[in-house]
Amino acid sequence: MAVAKLEKDGAIATITITRPEAMNALGQPGDGDVFQAICADINADRSIRAAILTGEGRAFSAGGDVKAMKERTGAFGGSPAEIREAYRGNIHKIIKALWNLEVPLVSAVNGPAIGLGCDVACMGDIRIAASGAKFGVTFLKLGLIPGDGGAWLTPRIVGWSRACELLFTGDVVDAQTAREFGFVSRVVEADALMTEARAMAEKIAMQPPHALRVTKALMRQGQTATFDTIMELSAASQGLMHHTADHEEGVDAILEKRSPSFTGQ
Repeated sequence: MAVAKLEKDGAIATITITRPEAMNALGQPGDGDVFQAICADINADRSIRAAILTGEGRAFSAGGDVKAMKERTGAFGGSPAEIREAYRGNIHKIIKALWNLEVPLVSAVNGPAIGLGCDVACMGDIRIAASGAKFGVTFLKLGLIPGDGGAWLTPRIVGWSRACELLFTGDVVDAQTAREFGFVSRVVEADALMTEARAMAEKIAMQPPHALRVTKALMRQGQTATFDTIMELSAASQGLMHHTADHEEGVDAILEKRSPSFTGQ
């Protein structure tokens, strides 16, 4: 069975990690290609305006497959050079595919998100956790380093001091602590998680699709680009937005005191 499946319902796509018997462990050969194909499908489908990422069963993702590490198989087998290429050509593909998703992504964290699984959850632009979810960047406990972008990502999400605390100790935190740290913006009961995530995605999907994708792109660029670069990109992009039918619709809706109906034109 593939590591993940894609479902579309109107303007919303749902990506579900589908390896519940292994707590949605990631890193088997081909996993990166699956995520890459799913995200490419979403990016190419202009009818999709928002996406949800979640896990099947009781975990979001327990991270890398520890049994495969023990057996030195799959992505964790071979020489140091071969393992390096397995990370670059497979595990990193998962992270980069989700990072490069053009539509806003809501992570619905239904259970433990550990190691690589935590980093995957953090690919969501908005993260909502079930009350029983847990978060941990526990690489050092396995004698490893954050090998899939966590050293770049975690400090940007929770700040330097908390990132150091989490990475250096390997501590796992509960959902409420994760909210305090900034891993998630809200915590809900487990049976309300997908309803909440869907409501968020639907609210996002009401926005003009071209402007929505460009806004996300600018925010991603803003992680590393200079202020002046973002200002130039913003001006150029805004020139295009002013010539869309959705801009006209937004202006008309305000003047006519009604809700806008954006079509992507």
